Amino acid sequence: MDLITIEVPLGDRSYRVVVGDGAIGALPELIPARAKRAAVLTQESIGFDVDPGIEYEVFPIGQGEREKTLDTIGSLCSSFARWGLTRSDVVVGVGGGMVTDIAGFAASAYHRGVPVVHVSTTLLGQIDAAVGGKTGVNLPEGKNLVGAYWQPSGVICDTTSLLTLPPREMASGLGEMAKYHFLGGNDLDDMTLAQRVARCVEIKAEVVASDEREGGRRAILNYGHTFGHALEIAGSFDLRHGEAVAVGLIYAAELGLLLGRIDQDRVAEHRRVVADYGLATTIEEGYDADELITLMGRDKKALDGLTFVLDGDDGVEPVAGIDRDLLVAALEAVSS
Repeated sequence: MDLITIEVPLGDRSYRVVVGDGAIGALPELIPARAKRAAVLTQESIGFDVDPGIEYEVFPIGQGEREKTLDTIGSLCSSFARWGLTRSDVVVGVGGGMVTDIAGFAASAYHRGVPVVHVSTTLLGQIDAAVGGKTGVNLPEGKNLVGAYWQPSGVICDTTSLLTLPPREMASGLGEMAKYHFLGGNDLDDMTLAQRVARCVEIKAEVVASDEREGGRRAILNYGHTFGHALEIAGSFDLRHGEAVAVGLIYAAELGLLLGRIDQDRVAEHRRVVADYGLATTIEEGYDADELITLMGRDKKALDGLTFVLDGDDGVEPVAGIDRDLLVAALEAVSS
């Protein structure tokens, strides 16, 4: 299929996202013209070769969410300094959302800002993490609590990289894709996978352009994430991000029903979309309600008590100050 190019419109910081089979060939076009060297951040397991068209050095990142820490950022920046990376050069993140989060944050911090280009190799990264400029690492107290907004100079979403994804990694991306069905993606059901990726990028690009730093509307991109992040942390990241978000969508729908924001048919639509992607709509026994509610209270959106992004007649929007009893009732609705 032909490549699809989507622009993230941010004035003089606008950039292109190139989607489709063989999109990696467009990488040299996205490298800033003044860059002489590229620091390529990736993981040994990625196995996706890149050629940025300039001199480059590969800097490996460890596997798993436990490596997504400030220690990793410090180690990378020290490596950049020893190699002699300058502010005029570029960082290239090759991998999934964890890699692009780390690459973006390290680029934002080193020399107070170095350009970054993302080559996203997972479905989750292509439709979410690599686009929009949000970067971050985890603390023991919560996920992505330290980070920065640092827009990339361009993003590559080569859909051939998805052909070799492990089933659970693919499922994780599908959980995030399910979210977009409720953010204007009513047409996703009838598309090919590459077209779905491009459509999700279009939706995210439009939201990011309207609210780059999550001062208001951009919070809708966190639909399903408050409960999802709590599940991830409570389970020591045994659940993949998208798997947790998928259940988080059902939790948010049940909470919306309890608050009278949506009806049972809309909840059923949430369950249908999630199930059609082959994802779980309930959680297994063993989670502690008090722990989950505490973790949800640490969410970055919690500016006025517990805050959730919820569906309603006016679309998806943040809702603050939700009663604890309703949180427990919604938890019961998603427990198997």
